[in-house]
Amino acid sequence: MDTNSTPVPEQPGVQPEAVGAKKKRRNRKVKRTLAGAFALTVGLTGAGVLATALTPDAQVATAQRDDQALIQEGNDIYDVACITCHGANLQGVEDRGPSLIGVGAGSVYFQVHSGRMPMMSNDAQAERKTPRYTEQQTLALAAYVAANGGGPDIVYNEDGSIAMEELRGSNYNGQIQSEDVARGGELFRMNCASCHNFTGKGGSLSSGKYAPPLGPANEQEIYQAMLTGPQNMPKFSDRQLSADEKKDLIAYIKSASETPSPAGWGLGGLGPVAEGLAMWIIGITALCAAAMWMGSRS
Repeated sequence: MDTNSTPVPEQPGVQPEAVGAKKKRRNRKVKRTLAGAFALTVGLTGAGVLATALTPDAQVATAQRDDQALIQEGNDIYDVACITCHGANLQGVEDRGPSLIGVGAGSVYFQVHSGRMPMMSNDAQAERKTPRYTEQQTLALAAYVAANGGGPDIVYNEDGSIAMEELRGSNYNGQIQSEDVARGGELFRMNCASCHNFTGKGGSLSSGKYAPPLGPANEQEIYQAMLTGPQNMPKFSDRQLSADEKKDLIAYIKSASETPSPAGWGLGGLGPVAEGLAMWIIGITALCAAAMWMGSRS
């Protein structure tokens, strides 16, 4: 026995069993805290996943409600302005107006946005005039007609706006490209110039009808006219003219209407008839006057 070792005195009032119980309680408290934090994390994560899963459905439902409201607005306008000629169910009325079933939103946009519809009277051809309805109302009418038979749709941008300048050429990047204008010019001369003149100024047809000038039409109207074939115009489906070819045609039409005539006075851009008439009236008159003046002098 080591006589120099001194025994450690026990702390008064503290038993070993009490120290062990205190440690167990502290461990249980830490475990409960960790378990609660884990459960909270799992709950929040699950709620986030559930919200993500349900949000697209909510967006779709909202979009459907908006579409239904737009269609109802179009139905209300139709019942006031269109039903007399096109019938209660869009089936058309004999000697008044054709059926609108299957004509599509694009056809409605062209006719209403250009002011051709509603017509003032049942003439040989609907003339362009100031539109009666706003663009919102036009889109509502288009949505209502499209909901009852489908058909060619309006061309939209990715952000949901109606495509306009973006239809100017297949290589459009903010301005009309010369190569698009060249291709569009070739297509225009082959498919359109016989009626609309080679500069898009329009021309007369039979029975009081005519091919209208293309300058006042916006890009969407021209695109929809090619796709739907209003009045005497033939339809150009994507099998006959692809979407890019239609855009190149629009590039040429807009370039021709917006570019000043390089030779001065364009005489309306009506081609050799106007130029020949000007030559006879002005040129021959000037020659006759000069000949008579020289004859009187001699």
